[in-house]
Amino acid sequence: MGDRQVTIELTADEALLLSHWLEKLQMTDLSRVVDDPAVWAPIHRIAGTLDKALPALFAPGYDRRLEAARQRLRPED
Repeated sequence: MGDRQVTIELTADEALLLSHWLEKLQMTDLSRVVDDPAVWAPIHRIAGTLDKALPALFAPGYDRRLEAARQRLRPED
């Protein structure tokens, strides 16, 4: 099973929010949040893949797009 690839599909909003959260996670002390260093490699790989797939991360208006994505993904009360 170690060589089998897994594909995860996300909407653009989901990818944007996940990328933002992973960036914040990586800026913290990962050992406080993730107790198994073996998990760090997939976290970094997912974050890197999202960075490459989301050119809007580095475009003007990022904060506005991030907030709009949050609003669209929040469950309605």
